[in-house]
Amino acid sequence: MALLRMRRRHRRTRPLQEAEAYARCHGDRGNDVKLVRLPPRRPRYLSILRTGEELRQRFEERLNDREAKAS
Repeated sequence: MALLRMRRRHRRTRPLQEAEAYARCHGDRGNDVKLVRLPPRRPRYLSILRTGEELRQRFEERLNDREAKAS
């Protein structure tokens, strides 16, 4: 008899929608936070540094200039 009480079936609840689950976990969103859209990012300066080799050469030049100033 005790086993039957322990094995009682629990009624399953319906699946939650995403908004309902969020509200249960985090509460309602207040007016403290305002969502804003950011402007698109500006394009990178691809014309200045087109390749990794060019980047390496410029870095090497800067290191050589630094060594020359230190001497």
